[in-house]
Amino acid sequence: MQFLKRIFDVSLLKFLLIGLMNTLLSLGITFALYDWAGLGYWGATATAYVATSVLAFVLNRRFTFRSRETLWKSAVKFAVVIGVCYVIAYSLAKPLAIAAGQRWMPGLAQDMVEKVALLVGQVLFTSMNYLGQKFFAFRKQGG
Repeated sequence: MQFLKRIFDVSLLKFLLIGLMNTLLSLGITFALYDWAGLGYWGATATAYVATSVLAFVLNRRFTFRSRETLWKSAVKFAVVIGVCYVIAYSLAKPLAIAAGQRWMPGLAQDMVEKVALLVGQVLFTSMNYLGQKFFAFRKQGG
């Protein structure tokens, strides 16, 4: 019960508000790069995540988790969490979208399957990222 209280506290609300803004920006960049620049699934998502992670780091470090850890140390830990969550989320999202498409919407165009995967990946990433930021990157000293 105590663990759940630590997850579902005011930091979650702040994280989600900052994340909503950051997610909209990230999705806009991702879909623009995917549709207009032709970067493909991995190129579009990776570029968008790198571009928006700097903003997320600054806002979450300062306002969400109020980290007092050194800038360098928290930046490295933040980058590790982002990288791990990105690889896991988007590695799972595409096969999940393909399986779901084959089962419930056979014949769905490949680009639509990938667009569904982009959205699934975002949900997976956000969930894992919150836990990683709260309990690793910006963990309170002694907590």
